[in-house]
Order: sequence, then structure tokens, then C-alpha cells
Amino acid sequence: MTILDIVTYPDKSLAEHSEKITEIDETLKTLIEDMAETMFEAPGAGLAAVQVGVSKQLIVINTTGEDEENSYMALINPEIVEADGEFISEDEGCLSVPEFRATVKRFNRVKVTAQDIDGNPMELNEEGFPAVVLQHEIDHLKGVLFINRISALKREMYKRKVKKWMKGR
Repeated sequence: MTILDIVTYPDKSLAEHSEKITEIDETLKTLIEDMAETMFEAPGAGLAAVQVGVSKQLIVINTTGEDEENSYMALINPEIVEADGEFISEDEGCLSVPEFRATVKRFNRVKVTAQDIDGNPMELNEEGFPAVVLQHEIDHLKGVLFINRISALKREMYKRKVKKWMKGR
């Protein structure tokens, strides 16, 4: 397995819609394994393919519980089909938006349909933090970063910080 480079803001590819996956082959399965390894190494709660430079509708979610070895779930072409309730995701962060965390309004409950690694249909019903992770990662597939869901003032402060940081490189 390979640790992949994580694409970071302000890379324009993070703002693009990802393509639907039409074929599940060994290349895709290898990508899933590499994405999972990258997510665990980072460490993160989830990772979208666009975050490693692949514009495909694919996410991996960290499902590791306490006292367990690393485990994950891959979702191919995931889609939120139901959502309700309000949840305040405090201190939300993103591997593609380094050194920034913010409070984000999310749905408390989501129902997600997708395909598993074998192409079988699957459905998830999640609440709280797992629902936030699904929303966050599926947002990536639509070209939406969590900073697009915060106030314009906080977003501009982060953008200025990134510009300053990039000038200093």
C-alpha cells in the first residue's frame, strides 16, 4: 500500500465535482486501500478521492472503534437521500484545509446510499458524528469544503492566512 499526497486548499481541483464511478476494477480497489492507509496515517475520520487528486465519487470512512485495529468502509458513488435535524459540528477540520478548525452546522441524521467495494448497493443511517463525517466527505465530491459552510469573515481570515503562508514558502 502507498501513502498518497493530500491535496490542500487553495488547489482548484478541490472545488470541482467528482465523476461517477462506472467500473469497479483492481485499480479502483488499490486506490481504496491506498486512500485508507493515507487516512489512517494522517490521521483522519474520512477521506474523499478528490483529496488525493482523483476526481471520482469515492470516499473512505474510518470505522475503527476503541481497542480495535484500523478498519474502514469504502463508499462508491455515495449520495445523501434523506437528512434531518440540526447538529453543530464543533471544531470540524479537514485534511485538505490544514491548521484550521471551525464550528459548522450539519444535519443530525443522514441516510446515504452507495455501492460497496464489490458493487453491491448499500444504505447507511447515521446520527451525530458519523453523520457529520459522511456529510463532510460527500461535500468534497461536490466541490464543497467545510470552509464554504462557515461565515464569510472566518473564511476570509483563513484565506489571508494561507496567502501569507504561501508567500513565505
